[in-house]
Amino acid sequence: MKKNDSVELFITGTTAEGMGVGRSDGIAVFVPMTAEGDLIKATIVKVGKSFAYGKAEEIIIPSDRRVPPDCEHYRLCGGCVFRHISYEEECRVKERRINDTLRRIGGANISCEQYIAAENPDRYRNKAQLPCRLGKEGEPLLGFYATHSHRVIDCGDCLLQPAEFAAITEAFRKFLRDTDAEIYDEEAHKGRVRHLYLRRSNSTGEIMACVVVNGNGLHGEETLVQLLRDACPAITGVIINSNREKTGVIMGKKFRTVWGSDCITETLRGLKFSISPASFFQVNPVGANLLYERAFEYAGLTGTETLLDLYCGTGTIGLSMAAGAKQIIGVEIVPEAVENARQNAETNGIENAEFICSDAEQAAVLLKERGITPDVVVLDPPRKGCTAKLLSVIAEMKPRRIVYISCDCATLARDVKLLSEYGFAARRMTGVDMFPRTAHVETCVLLENLT
Repeated sequence: MKKNDSVELFITGTTAEGMGVGRSDGIAVFVPMTAEGDLIKATIVKVGKSFAYGKAEEIIIPSDRRVPPDCEHYRLCGGCVFRHISYEEECRVKERRINDTLRRIGGANISCEQYIAAENPDRYRNKAQLPCRLGKEGEPLLGFYATHSHRVIDCGDCLLQPAEFAAITEAFRKFLRDTDAEIYDEEAHKGRVRHLYLRRSNSTGEIMACVVVNGNGLHGEETLVQLLRDACPAITGVIINSNREKTGVIMGKKFRTVWGSDCITETLRGLKFSISPASFFQVNPVGANLLYERAFEYAGLTGTETLLDLYCGTGTIGLSMAAGAKQIIGVEIVPEAVENARQNAETNGIENAEFICSDAEQAAVLLKERGITPDVVVLDPPRKGCTAKLLSVIAEMKPRRIVYISCDCATLARDVKLLSEYGFAARRMTGVDMFPRTAHVETCVLLENLT
């Protein structure tokens, strides 16, 4: 098989990235935007030793799982990967992936006891991070990166985001045009306006708008505030973030509130949470409620337990379980998030929660040295999962249960396998579709200590 070869493929599977996979002469060929059951004609674009990548040129016989894509940006934007199949099929693919991965990599003899689908697979995100770039004709581009690139696809409205974000984006685009604002050039590290960052509360409707700049501020900030407020009265705060670094990290550490509030308030499991621009918070609050309810069930709290909540963010998981525990200890490395967590505890009248600003691994070692022996450990790490050192320290604490929440079932399975070597057995598992139409899926696993 060579690059530019034309092959006929029957698609028999789906990868974790959402690509269809078929075989030609014994070689696996991965093809984006194809569905299981498709018979296609594809052009080979890359060849490896035992696999290849292709581009679909013709759908000879379409799968009955296929639907017409409902977004004009779908084939260009790197966000959604499943708009060409039914939502029911997407859920089936994701549940199968979770089950297969936990068995194959994790060696766990369990399957999802339930796969919780989204009530509405569109307009669920409460956050948008829109890079700003100059187009070929000098026009401002606001949108999303194309797949595996930093080329911005201009997008006025994304179906994953609240409808209000489209009006705000257009108002910001008008500001860029009217003020001839210097738009950031990533390669040259010149220009000023880097990103438009938006967050919305599902429970209150509050919206914050944060502009990331390569400098300290913008010319015409009062004009910006007025344009955004006119476009969307739900905006409660306009913030400037300074990021002078030549980096792919979106935000810097310095924030300045130009107008209104620097936080919005969200409600999860009956509690109110204050969210700053730098705070981690689940992007799908409706799905988060369902996920946290299952995590609370798995924790099996009776009111006598000490619960250690690692990677706690603004404290959402731990605080949502505080009423069922004797003591909650949350650990988070982002200082602003820790401060939010403490404020959230105070706002909700929760007095049995302590929050530590530290790396999860270092904090676990410190708590062990303090003689704290948690009964339940909640893990909600970033996509890369936990370090082997952290898992070994947790094992030495000998908690009765571990509730592991993950947005990457492959790293989850790897960690479940390692925890099994320390005597923890995976007993229950639930999949939650927190990220419909994308390749991502959330998984919650209960592990019990058998030692």
